[in-house]
Amino acid sequence: MELAIDTVGMTSSVAVSDRGTPVAEITWPSGRRHTPALIPMIDAVVRAADIDRANLSAIAVDTGPGAYGGIRAGMATAGALAVVLGVPAIGVGRLEIEAYPHAAAARGAVIAAVHRAGRGQWALALYRGIGDGWREELPPALCSRSELVDKLRARSDAGLLCGEADQLGDAALAQLRVCHDIPATSDAWTMVAGAANRRRAAVLGEIAWRRMQAAPDPSRAFHPDQLEPIYLRPPAIGPQPPVTDDD
Repeated sequence: MELAIDTVGMTSSVAVSDRGTPVAEITWPSGRRHTPALIPMIDAVVRAADIDRANLSAIAVDTGPGAYGGIRAGMATAGALAVVLGVPAIGVGRLEIEAYPHAAAARGAVIAAVHRAGRGQWALALYRGIGDGWREELPPALCSRSELVDKLRARSDAGLLCGEADQLGDAALAQLRVCHDIPATSDAWTMVAGAANRRRAAVLGEIAWRRMQAAPDPSRAFHPDQLEPIYLRPPAIGPQPPVTDDD
């Protein structure tokens, strides 16, 4: 059984899965107060799965990008539990977790996951494939809104937009020829919206399970000491660069 922890955004989620198949899940509006509710929610989801913490064989955690406090709360808890239980700790990035559920719907097309990163910047990553063919085509990186639009418009294989792409604004979405159904042309992007766009810890658990199965020695490949956050920029301390005119 695996425990998955996602605390990188204003909504947090924990889940227990059995070989990647969801057993129990709790999602709640944590705001920026991730730490106080996290352990009680973990205890609650473990009880809902009708197991004891000692039955957990792996811990998965969302490593960002996102709120610094949220990332640290999730990773510290995941690392501590993994050490105490003597089990692997698998880190998976936020944007991959958001893109992964749409692999089948994309039908082989590229999936662009977008996260509003603040200070007039956006995080963008690209994924493609399904099952064992799932892969990252562009790692998470920061860019302005205009740079993001230019990168996506330059592609000849428009696919699905997910994450916080709906916050790009009408002008940007119009440039990308965004629609809400499978497009008839290769240069129009399809927007994922509504409940289908909710990031869930159960998805994190499935990705982590697949990674463990692909590793020759999961206990060594996913030692808690190897967990690394995805920040994309240094902490906001001291003078900050001006916000771009994209916002």
